[in-house]
Amino acid sequence: MTFDRDTRRALLALTAAGLTWGLTVPLSKVALGWLDPAWLTVARFGLAAPVLAWLARRHLRASVTPAIVAWGAVGFGLVIVLQNVAIERTSVTHAAVILGSIPILVALTAAAAGRGQSGPQAWVGFAVALGGIGLVAGSGGDSSAAGDLLMLGAAALSALTIVAQARLLRGRDAVAVTAVQMTAAAAIVLPIALLFGTPPAVAPTGAQAGAALALVTAGSLLPFALYAYGQARVSAEVAGAFVNLEPLVGAALGALVFGDPFGRAHLAGTAAIAVGIVLSACQRSDITGGIRGEA
Repeated sequence: MTFDRDTRRALLALTAAGLTWGLTVPLSKVALGWLDPAWLTVARFGLAAPVLAWLARRHLRASVTPAIVAWGAVGFGLVIVLQNVAIERTSVTHAAVILGSIPILVALTAAAAGRGQSGPQAWVGFAVALGGIGLVAGSGGDSSAAGDLLMLGAAALSALTIVAQARLLRGRDAVAVTAVQMTAAAAIVLPIALLFGTPPAVAPTGAQAGAALALVTAGSLLPFALYAYGQARVSAEVAGAFVNLEPLVGAALGALVFGDPFGRAHLAGTAAIAVGIVLSACQRSDITGGIRGEA
């Protein structure tokens, strides 16, 4: 299968975003030792949004719409708060692999909304990747049912956001949309942090400060903008498939850095996830799903 230059760039951007997002769960685990879930979300998006806003300043006005603001508050702000709360209560490995359920949730949501583009090959890919996620999840690590359920809830909200983004990005600058949504996320979470959060009582360690800074840059500035760029050029289901790269990186770091078990099941699961991504991303000759024609 051959792709035009624009599609190749979109797929490369989605790949880079998925791989970079894989750093966020391990980094959050470290940063949460200093900031609570709400304050970490505010810091992450509150610092990243102005940078993106400056880069996309010529296109900001067209991206300030009620729908974009609302989905930024929910799909960025509330999702990351839920993720942070879950990460406090479960292992890095479990948190990362549960996020791997997003692609199949995206496909199910798109199908329910009547905008599904997935064919039989894509559904096989989703099933293979989901089986791989199950194998990795079963590889062990300290976890809790409550933490896993919270992470699953965050994954469901992320899937809804990805499907909604397909329309929000049409005809708009991806970086500008991301800047507006990050601003909305920080704004909606700030009152939660002020009312229910716990401000840091001590200065961060070097590792905690470094993790927080990396969440702003490698965890927010780069992947969110790259993902929006790629998603604007392919169908929601194809974009969703690349989220499966996140659990590969996150689970590997969970084993290497946090001591989560790593064995044959993990290796088999990793291979299955990779195969699933290829099957679902290459589901059809026109992976754009009509997006360009509708823009």
